[in-house]
Amino acid sequence: MTALAAGARADLRSARRAVTVAFLVHGLSAAAWVARIPQIKEHLGLGAGTLGLALLGSPVGVVLATRVAGRTVARWGSRTTVLVAGTAAALAPVALGLSLNLPMLVGALVLLGASLGLMDVAMNAQGVAVERGYGRPIMSGLHGVYSIGTLVAAVIGSAAAHAHVPVAVHLSVLGLLLVALLQAGARALLDRSNSLLDEGASTTVSDPVTASEDGSEAPPASSGKGAGVLLALLGIVGLCSFVGEGAMADWSAVYLKESLGAGAGFAGLGYAGCAVAMTAGRLAGDRVVGRFGAVKVLRAGSLVACAGLAGGLAAGVPWAAVAGFTLFGLGVAAVAPVTFSAAGNLPGIPAAHGIARVTATGYLGLLGGPPVIGFVAQAVGLPWALAVPAALAGMIALLAGVTRAADR
Repeated sequence: MTALAAGARADLRSARRAVTVAFLVHGLSAAAWVARIPQIKEHLGLGAGTLGLALLGSPVGVVLATRVAGRTVARWGSRTTVLVAGTAAALAPVALGLSLNLPMLVGALVLLGASLGLMDVAMNAQGVAVERGYGRPIMSGLHGVYSIGTLVAAVIGSAAAHAHVPVAVHLSVLGLLLVALLQAGARALLDRSNSLLDEGASTTVSDPVTASEDGSEAPPASSGKGAGVLLALLGIVGLCSFVGEGAMADWSAVYLKESLGAGAGFAGLGYAGCAVAMTAGRLAGDRVVGRFGAVKVLRAGSLVACAGLAGGLAAGVPWAAVAGFTLFGLGVAAVAPVTFSAAGNLPGIPAAHGIARVTATGYLGLLGGPPVIGFVAQAVGLPWALAVPAALAGMIALLAGVTRAADR
């Protein structure tokens, strides 16, 4: 950043603060309603199966959004997409709190998923651009701020539920505050006049092209086939990590309570340890990646995740399992930021298109992983099923070399 003029450095610092706010709002919006799910379920009179079907609304929204996110950013710009989609994401929990029936709840969840998906791609494109300007890693810290947002939202929701604050009041007040925070704090995002942004139009993600100065389409710097393979491999890396994240969230407490006989309070420590370790790892990750490089950090971290989780499961005692879940969270902390950075820095591919492709594949693991773990557990038992994320972490170590573009 030393080569930039003073004015450009000031603009870049403002852009970094703005994109940090965007990541924070994304995390707060994503987790705003989670602690209030039991009250919403009771208010609408939903059974467990009906609620499970309703919860599919958010994944459907995410999938739909990531399919059009690249084209949306190419047309409107990542700055506008962050502000518009972020406002929708902040207000979606308000709609959840005001839902009067099942169709309204499903519609609100589709809106939440779609707006979060669009915002996710656009804010990561902004993060990649700011990272280019700084000339050193910053993506891990941004994802750490997102993790802080989810933890803060969960605490706020739990406190509101404990104080018997009505769900509609809690989510409405929080939603309006998040809109104000986003609109006030993210205005300094980079716009299309900044050369660091790479938002060229593309016909499809799998056959990327860049726009020439006269508006016609020009071939990318790297072949479409080669770039498509790299994006596919980056998506697999993300998927391997996200399967584990979803499994820790949905199955760690069940494993501790039902397989190891831990109490309900202790069982919650499994995911808590994973989440806190992941947040800490991301906040420290930029310095580590800057010193050792993305490939080495990803390879070492994934081996820690693999060995830690496998060892914790093999020990078969609650404290060791919690330690294993914690090491898993620490080990995979860098995967998402490094993978998104790599996808946004592939030569010849607009950042938003690369990130959208990898995001879509990664979310398959986050959303589809927990049900797969359940099916495997039904066949061979939960301890063996939870070994799947450990094996996938080992696969990340093998594929870590595809993230080399993150060091650009």
